[in-house]
Amino acid sequence: MSYSLSEQLQLLNECLALTHDIESHPDADRRFLDLEETLTTDPATGKVLQALWQEVLAARRSAIYWQQISDVERSMTEKLADNHFQLQQNYLRLMQEQ
Repeated sequence: MSYSLSEQLQLLNECLALTHDIESHPDADRRFLDLEETLTTDPATGKVLQALWQEVLAARRSAIYWQQISDVERSMTEKLADNHFQLQQNYLRLMQEQ
């Protein structure tokens, strides 16, 4: 099947959009294989494209991992700040009672 450049770009954008969620990476791989079939006639070009695609997936996985770490860190910081505030309030109440 012959694809126009705009259809190929649309497929690429769909592939990239699917990489934002780790659960959809297998779907992104399948879509990329469809795209790759429309692009390559030279085996070397196919290998380069496949290597680039694997790097994209690895970068997305890394970004998702660090985002999750950041979210956990933010949550812990917020809890720590809340606990610190509560301790200050308790200390002030204790001082007022004495």
